[in-house]
Amino acid sequence: MKSVELTAAGAYRLVEAEQPRPGPGEVAVRVAWAGIQYGDVLVRDGHFPVPRPFVPGFEVAGHITAVGAGVDPARAGEAVLALPPAGGYAEVAVAPAALAVPVGAVSLRDAAGLGWGGPTAYDLVYGAARIRPGDRVLVHAAAGGVGILAGQLARAAGAASVTGVAGTPARAAHAAGFGYGRTLTRAEFAAGALAAERFDAVLDPVGGATREASLALLADHGRLVAYGSIATSEPVRVASDELLARGLSLLTHNGNLLGRTHPERLAASMRAALDLVAAGDLRVGISAAYELADLATAVHRLGAGVTLGKSVVRVAPPAPDGSATADRKS
Repeated sequence: MKSVELTAAGAYRLVEAEQPRPGPGEVAVRVAWAGIQYGDVLVRDGHFPVPRPFVPGFEVAGHITAVGAGVDPARAGEAVLALPPAGGYAEVAVAPAALAVPVGAVSLRDAAGLGWGGPTAYDLVYGAARIRPGDRVLVHAAAGGVGILAGQLARAAGAASVTGVAGTPARAAHAAGFGYGRTLTRAEFAAGALAAERFDAVLDPVGGATREASLALLADHGRLVAYGSIATSEPVRVASDELLARGLSLLTHNGNLLGRTHPERLAASMRAALDLVAAGDLRVGISAAYELADLATAVHRLGAGVTLGKSVVRVAPPAPDGSATADRKS
């Protein structure tokens, strides 16, 4: 089978590899589409130590072709969104059966685009941040794969206002179409454009100075949820007594950890997000589609901040008649 390896030198190469087999509690998925996420940038840049050569790819959509011990054999043939620990940029990937969720009426392309972003945004809005009707919400990285979903979900949860911050004017303009009443650039935010405002909930994957400034913008009883630190790994120091005095909460959300410790919870959020897409209440926002051989370009564009919204990679080849088999659910 074809797969893409990340080499020790940090380059991507398309190779022929042996097809993996599912172990106990796992399924093998013939991949139609794979989603690209910021984790790909972090792995490429060495922020997560993985043995190389390494086949990345953490969100795929396709059909189950084989099941491991302990998995219902009847699942073979299911069209699923799956979250493998690695190996998604290949024609066949292995994932935990618990994190291979039927796509229902959602196309495989959209399911791959939903990927990790769907359950993450859902858990941020309805779980960690507990967004309620009337809340004022601030979302950083609003034009990213999670941000474009979180803006829509916050609005659906009844937020009175949803403000988004994005890296560039183009990204801020793109985010405006996904539930945000107002968008601004990160430079405008850093310059104090929101200094006079207060928010009941802030979603922050950026960290560093952005996190410190966002804590200062919380209204009484406000909640800031940190779910990444893409700008810096420098610690943000918080005085707990100051938080207590105003009823503020600094929370974290780690979807990757949740998938390992409580996969059933993550799967429930995957299903909820897929249902919203199927009902037309949540748009995935795919803005670019690449071929497997072009993965290096796709990850570079994401890391450089050029990508708007979500990108996907087509893995399944076109059918002999030229039809787009990669979009078919069955």
